[in-house]
Amino acid sequence: MPVSLDNLLVVGISSRALFDLEAEEAIFRTQGLETYRKHQIDNENEILKVGAGFALVRALLKLNVLMHDQRFVEVVIMSRNSTETSMRIFNSIKHYDLDITRAVLSGGASLAPYLRAFNVSLFLSLHEDDVQAAINSGVASALLYQKPENAFEELNQIRIAFDGDAVIFSDESERIFQTQGIEAFENHERENAMKPLPEGPFARLLKALSYIQNNFKSADGRTAPIRTALVTARSSPAHERVIRTLRAWDVAIDETFFMGGVSKSDVLAAFKPHIFFDDQPGHCDRAAPLVQTGRVPLKYEQG
Repeated sequence: MPVSLDNLLVVGISSRALFDLEAEEAIFRTQGLETYRKHQIDNENEILKVGAGFALVRALLKLNVLMHDQRFVEVVIMSRNSTETSMRIFNSIKHYDLDITRAVLSGGASLAPYLRAFNVSLFLSLHEDDVQAAINSGVASALLYQKPENAFEELNQIRIAFDGDAVIFSDESERIFQTQGIEAFENHERENAMKPLPEGPFARLLKALSYIQNNFKSADGRTAPIRTALVTARSSPAHERVIRTLRAWDVAIDETFFMGGVSKSDVLAAFKPHIFFDDQPGHCDRAAPLVQTGRVPLKYEQG
């Protein structure tokens, strides 16, 4: 019987997001494929330094050792490398004792067509084209910023922070704000307070995390292995629809911050997430020096 990934949180991560391959990327861009190929083969026993997505991946994989008879997470390394240039990646995975056994080595081709084949719930990369293609295909995806100097890699708890509109929720309300202004946005949200917001690209991921959290319920909630936060620019009266939407989804977020336009950076620095997902470049630029950040591009509609 083939192994099924249907009931697991599957994270697809590019090799450049898992490990620091910026020097190698520069060689490829400036000196070409053949020089890059030779460099990787000559250095395949040199262990790579950790990259922007490493801390999150290592933390998520720890969930699999909490119950002896159940796995919650699978990680698939997804790389545009060819088979012959991939040994350094696999040697580094072994060095860091990461429980990663599956890989996609596309030999320069787009990775997006293979996301559905592995039931990927979240795709992380430093290549904007791959991230955009993943979002367009309906897979939660983020373009990672470089790892901040004070990255929080050794927290006992997995912490993930999300923006609301265009991330957890659709960008329907965000478009009203952008095109018609704050008053029209607030009126729209007030009139539709009882109507759940449509799902955004990260709704499925949030629901998967909530499912895992329910397997580790404790009296105080603080000892749960995953803690989530919603950090949104919304404020009253636009808060009600958010609360009712999460209730309709049967999803509990541990911490919620209705910022009302105040910068998110200080709250994020206090929450200390392994990663923060937001769609606005300005928010991401301000957060990235403090916490690991991933920008969620808007989906390009066909036609």
